[in-house]
Amino acid sequence: MKYIGIIPARYASTRFPGKPLALLGGKPVIQRVYEQVSSLLDATYVATDDDRIYEAVLGFGGKAIMTSPTHKSGTDRIEEAMEKIGGDYDVVVNIQGDEPFVRREQIEALCACFADPNTQIATLGKPFDSMEATENPNSPKIVVDNNGFALYFSRSVIPFVRNKERKDWLDAYPFLKHLGLYAYRRDVLSEITRLPQSSLEIAESLEQLRWLQNGYRIRVGITEQETVGIDTPEDLERAEEFLRWGNE
Repeated sequence: MKYIGIIPARYASTRFPGKPLALLGGKPVIQRVYEQVSSLLDATYVATDDDRIYEAVLGFGGKAIMTSPTHKSGTDRIEEAMEKIGGDYDVVVNIQGDEPFVRREQIEALCACFADPNTQIATLGKPFDSMEATENPNSPKIVVDNNGFALYFSRSVIPFVRNKERKDWLDAYPFLKHLGLYAYRRDVLSEITRLPQSSLEIAESLEQLRWLQNGYRIRVGITEQETVGIDTPEDLERAEEFLRWGNE
């Protein structure tokens, strides 16, 4: 199978304008993301709507493609990029442009999901390590079936553990944190970008619920590696510290 990685990157951001070009350890964040994954896949592109990001990627020797500024989601941007790139790629990997420490093991776990022909979409889950983290609504939870396919994603703590004190829930059930890495079979990517928003997606503000609600099967790979996202300038400072301690 042939795998292509697409890294959506916008310049505009409410909390951190210009984030992809912010320097982390002397390199733009988008360069660090690109370098982490480009050797693991058959091809890698940055999909952007901004000339500055486009030129920066070409400047460090990467591949980039310009896309429309009107897309409402990274998934839509990736589909436009794939239409322009073409090629006979089987699986498209969506890599977050603000996660410069994405791991080889995470990409490999994501791609391994497609050994099962029933996998249409793949994503990753990581076991929670504290009940406090589990209760954070900004960390969506995943419930999976016995074959490793997602049953539901929620910002709420699911499932509810009956007859246990809340502090003991983590010992009673292996709660899974959803990590925002996705991969799609090429034809499935085209299909899901044509779907209208669903009621569950709107309620939870989770795009993947649109796909589940329309009957698509999402395989969940398991990783023990945490992601380190950069949403604010403060996050960038923490990432500098992370890098300084040799976790590049």
